[in-house]
Amino acid sequence: MSDDGNPMATAQRLARPPLPRRFYREATAGPHEAGFAVLLDGRTAKTPAKRPLAVPSADLAAALAAEWEQQRDIIDPGTMPVTRLVNAAIDRVAVEIDRVRDDIVQHAGSDMILYRAEGPTPLLEVEERLWGPILAGAEKALGVRFVLAAGVVHVEQDPAVFEAVERAVRPLGPLAVAALHSMTTLTGSALIALAVARGEVTAEEAWAAAHADEDWQMSQWGLDEAALAERTGRWREMAAAVLVFRADTGA
Repeated sequence: MSDDGNPMATAQRLARPPLPRRFYREATAGPHEAGFAVLLDGRTAKTPAKRPLAVPSADLAAALAAEWEQQRDIIDPGTMPVTRLVNAAIDRVAVEIDRVRDDIVQHAGSDMILYRAEGPTPLLEVEERLWGPILAGAEKALGVRFVLAAGVVHVEQDPAVFEAVERAVRPLGPLAVAALHSMTTLTGSALIALAVARGEVTAEEAWAAAHADEDWQMSQWGLDEAALAERTGRWREMAAAVLVFRADTGA
C-alpha cells in the first residue's frame, strides 16, 4: 500500500507488526475443565500468555467464539473487544486482582459525577438529571454519603466511602473485576459502573450519563465529528464490558 511519499506514514506502517492470518476453519464454544472454551477446529484457543481461553459461562464462551468466527482473512484484535477483555482478565487481572480492585475503589473517591459544573444553569440541570439518580442509588446501596464539589477543586471523601466501595467489589472475580474496571475507565466513573453492575441503569443510560457534559457542549456549539467517531469505538468496548460482567455474574 502506497504512503504517497510520506516517510512518517511509511515508518508507522512498518513499525506495526503484521496481523496474523486466520489459520482455522471454524471457531466454536465447547466444554472445558474451567467451564467452556473457545475451540478453533476443535482445539482450545490460547490467550497471549498461552493460557486456555476458557470461561465459566456458556454464553460468554459463545460470544468469544462468535468474534473469532467473524474474522476473515486476518485476525484483527481491534474488532474483538470481548476477547481482548477476557484475555486481560485471564492473563493480568487474575494475578493482580487486589491492585485492580483498589484502582476502582480509589476512582470512586474522586468520581466524575461528584464534580458538578459551576454553571450555566441548563448544564447543571442536565448533570442532575443524569447523575442525580445514580448518586442516590450509590448512597443507598453502599450506605454512605458522598461530598459534592463545584468545579475541579478536589474534595476529600469520608473513609467510609472507600470501605463501602471495597466491600462491593471484593466478592467479584477476575472477569467481573476486569469488566467493572473497563466500565469505570470508559465512563470516567466508578459510580456509573457500579450502577450498571447493580442493574440500576442500562449500558445505554450509563453511556449517556458519562457524556452529559460533552453532549451539552455539542448541543451549544455543534457536533464534534472526531469526538463522536472516537466515542463509537469506545462504546464497543463498553458494550463488551457489560456483556462480560453480566455473563460472569448473572446480573
